[in-house]
Amino acid sequence: MEQKALAKWLKVILAGIGLCGLVVCFVIIPLCGQELVLQYPELSYCYYPWLIFLWVTGIPCYIALYFGWKIATNIGQDHSFTKANGRYLKWISRLAAGDSLLFFVGNVAFLFLNLNHPSVALMLLMVVFIGVAISVAAAALSHLVMKAAELQEQSDLTI
Repeated sequence: MEQKALAKWLKVILAGIGLCGLVVCFVIIPLCGQELVLQYPELSYCYYPWLIFLWVTGIPCYIALYFGWKIATNIGQDHSFTKANGRYLKWISRLAAGDSLLFFVGNVAFLFLNLNHPSVALMLLMVVFIGVAISVAAAALSHLVMKAAELQEQSDLTI
């Protein structure tokens, strides 16, 4: 697959992820929350704090999608192994780690404020684990892209 086609597919995938995230955040989660409140009115005090919390934890995800878009643009311009892409991947790693930390701390805080159930908190630890895994993978890719960029610079200087 050539660079421009790969970049186009990456952008389509990133746009799809962004659109799915918007649907989940602004349609599915509010509807599920409202349905839960209708079935269990005693949980109505939890609806808005959780909704706002989930919206806030979505912000770093969209910033990471922006950096992913910039990486895809660079790939389309045949600049795959650049220091800029390495920095973007490092930012994605930091955003994923920060979002995971925010999600964990928020869950613990909601647990102590009696806005969360222990079984839900345990289940949401899987989300934290996935965020940490994304952070580690992006950090490893950042390191590899930076090393490849250095090798490419050295190679360009010798020719």
